[in-house]
Order: sequence, then C-alpha cells, then structure tokens
Amino acid sequence: MKIGIFDPYLDALSGGERYMLGIAKCLLQKHEVFVFWDQKDEKTIKDQALYKLGIDIEKAVFVSNIFSKEVPLISRLKSSRFYDLIIFLSNGSLPFVLTNLYIHFQFPTVWVKGSLINGFKLKKISAVFCNSFFTKKYIDKEFGIKSRVLYPPANINIKYQISNIKNKENLILTVGRFGRLPEGNHFKKQDVMISAFKQMIDKGLSSWEFILVISYREKDIEEVKELGRLAKGYPVKIFENLTMREISKFYKKAKIYWHAAGFGEDLEKHPERAEHFGISTVEAMGAGAVPVVINAGGQKEIVEDRKNGFLWDTIDDLTMFTTRLINNKKLLIKMSEAAIKRSKVFAGDRFCRELNSILF
Repeated sequence: MKIGIFDPYLDALSGGERYMLGIAKCLLQKHEVFVFWDQKDEKTIKDQALYKLGIDIEKAVFVSNIFSKEVPLISRLKSSRFYDLIIFLSNGSLPFVLTNLYIHFQFPTVWVKGSLINGFKLKKISAVFCNSFFTKKYIDKEFGIKSRVLYPPANINIKYQISNIKNKENLILTVGRFGRLPEGNHFKKQDVMISAFKQMIDKGLSSWEFILVISYREKDIEEVKELGRLAKGYPVKIFENLTMREISKFYKKAKIYWHAAGFGEDLEKHPERAEHFGISTVEAMGAGAVPVVINAGGQKEIVEDRKNGFLWDTIDDLTMFTTRLINNKKLLIKMSEAAIKRSKVFAGDRFCRELNSILF
C-alpha cells in the first residue's frame, strides 16, 4: 500500500515526532511510506531522526506537502488519490482528501468548537486515534466522537533487571524539551524543579545531584542559559540536545525521575498544558528509575501511585516523596522493580501491532 504521513511539527523532532516517525518505521516493514514535507529537508530530517531519536526512516520518501496553505484544495484532492490512506497529525484542523484518512491527536484541542462542516468532515474520516486517554477525553467531547487510544512507542530494554540498581548513582533526573507558554511560564517547569531541588539541598540533602536533559531550538538558547544561572552553586547539571543513546545512559544511572509539566497551571481551562502522555517517564521507569511525577495529564495513566512511583500535587509532596525514597533503600528498590515491570506494558512490538489493528 501507498501510505502518506503528515506532521506539521516534523522539524522539531521531539516526542510527537517520535510518535509519527515511529508510525512510519512500523509501516515501512510492509508498505511504501511517503512523508509530506519540503523535499530539500529530507536528508537532514532522516539523518537527525536516526541520530537524535534512533529511528531509521531511510526508505521513506519525502514528497511535496499537499497540506500546505499555499496548495489549492483542488490540487490537494487530486494528489491525495495517489495514496491508499493518509495519517494526519492534527492541531485541531480536519482536512478534505479523496482517500482513507486517519486523524491523530496528541493534545487536547479545547479551542476547536464543533461545527456543521467539522461534522461533515468527520463522516469522511476512517478513524481518529489519540496518544492517551487524557487526550481522548477532550477530543471525544470536542468533536462528539469515540476515538481510539494508541500509546506512544517507548525505547525500553525489556531485559533490564532490578540487579542493575547496584550500578545506579545518587541522581534525580528529568528529561524534556524547553518551551514557554504564552504567559512566559516554562512548559516543562524545569525552573520549578530546580527550585525544589535547591530547597532540598538547603534543608540538608547531600551526595545527590539533579540532572536536567533539555532539548531546545536555537532561539531558546539564552533562556536555557538562564536555567543554568538559576542552578548555580548547587549540584545541578544541565545537558543539552542529547541523542537517544546518550539519554539512555542517564536513565540507567538515575535512581529517581521527576516530571512537573502542568504544575501551577489552570488545567481545567488549559488541559493542553499538562503532559499529554509521558514517554520519558516510561523510559526512565524501564531503566529502574522511580518516578515522582505530577498528578496530572497522561502521567496518571503511567504511574500507579505508591505502587511503582509517586504522584504529587504540591512541591511539598514532591520533596517529601523524594526524601522518602532517598532515606529508605528497601522502598527505593521495591518501587524500582515495580517501575520496570510497569514499563513493559508500553514496550516491545505493542505499538506496531496496535497501529495495524487501527489501520487495517
């Protein structure tokens, strides 16, 4: 089959692109895959996908973007007939095409209101699928549909054993891209976590480090440097734009994993500001790091509170649960083992199998 894939954020190569390029990788096993994007960027994106994300899409073919605003509707409709199906990552928009169309949502789009034209478009769509039940709840309500859930692919060593905890270091880790919300707040709340760790050090914590792995675009470099200034004088290290292989080494070293996206935000009004799923949390758990993550968004679908990690609502909770793990080695080992077991729910060939059940 000839399958087209469109992701409007492809050049970001972040978590969402791991999802969409993961789809391409699965489908390349049996089908021809075409990516709608500027063809002059083909080599760069393919090289970066392999280098940064560890995803080989060399056999995918980049073609002109028929979903560009500059492409007339008639031209798009004619071009779409070449494909047996198209997978479209939506930011709320629903396109017209003359083939089987599958819509994917990665975050709540509460700013999109139901309309007659959207109702008509939805009747022409083969299926809608989301990256989490958190996202699904809002998409279903917004569009009046019943979408399906396909959890993202996770890079997990399914043979990882709890015995590897002996090789771990006194590290707390967080992994995430840098971004700002319209009001100026950090999306992933790296500044909040740095401040929380500084509080723990000021209260007597010693022999522990906080590691932040941050991906960012060149335009954000000065603000990332500001995080470094915030952490100055404390055992905090920031590593920038690492590859998946390099990040995996930190997962293996860390004993505890932090996540804070959505903290301090009005998530009733802006649910998209919570973590939509949390691939990094799953991958950290797969390497035995115990998650201490915010009780919001897709994190609640990953971590079973007090069984394979902790869910927190306040900074006091975050530091209290973390201190509990630091001071209780037996609890840390027990939860580490449970975290590894839980992560395997999201691992293996599950992603490709479930994707095929949606498409075919």
